[in-house]
Amino acid sequence: MNYKVIDKETYYRKGVYRHFTEDCKCSTSMTSRIDVTELADYSRQTGTKFYINFLYLLSKVLNSRDDYKMAYLWQSDELICYDVVHPTQYVFHEDTETCTPVYTEYTENYEEFYRNAINDVEEAKKTREYKLDAVNHPNWFDASFISWLSYDSLNIELPDGYLYFLPIINWGKYREENGRLMMPVSVRMNHAIADGYLVANVFRLLEKEMSEFCKG
Repeated sequence: MNYKVIDKETYYRKGVYRHFTEDCKCSTSMTSRIDVTELADYSRQTGTKFYINFLYLLSKVLNSRDDYKMAYLWQSDELICYDVVHPTQYVFHEDTETCTPVYTEYTENYEEFYRNAINDVEEAKKTREYKLDAVNHPNWFDASFISWLSYDSLNIELPDGYLYFLPIINWGKYREENGRLMMPVSVRMNHAIADGYLVANVFRLLEKEMSEFCKG
């Protein structure tokens, strides 16, 4: 795990950062439906899992820009940017109706990421423990699939004043709309390091990466 310390005096969002860490500590979230028709077709044609393919593309998007790799070290009052962030995915156990967090390391190599993600999920299926270990996994973002519902909106609330900067991403079932498969995706970020543009940009980048990925 490597990171660089951001100089808060020269940070390009200096004024916004100060306001939303001192005057008005809050987060911002957005839900939008994205077209996943091509990715679903690609997954069927290649015999691969849509869920893992989307997780890979999401991880690639969040590693494409420093704004999505930020964190706050309260011990030293430092704003930092990680070199890489990895997804914390989840396995749902039907018998206990509980989840087990799964730490999968991101690599830009698709085949390697896909293989590791599948193996991580299979290992997690063997336990029923929660095992959330944020202390030893500080540069992991939350990526949770809500498989039971194609929802319209979702909000993630954190305690006021808690400067948690890594993205929290949720997505639900896709459904057919006018002949296309549309999937709800929710992006939550802290307002100190992200505004409407940066949150909306996640959706734009996802659509771009899906299109390029499916073209091969």
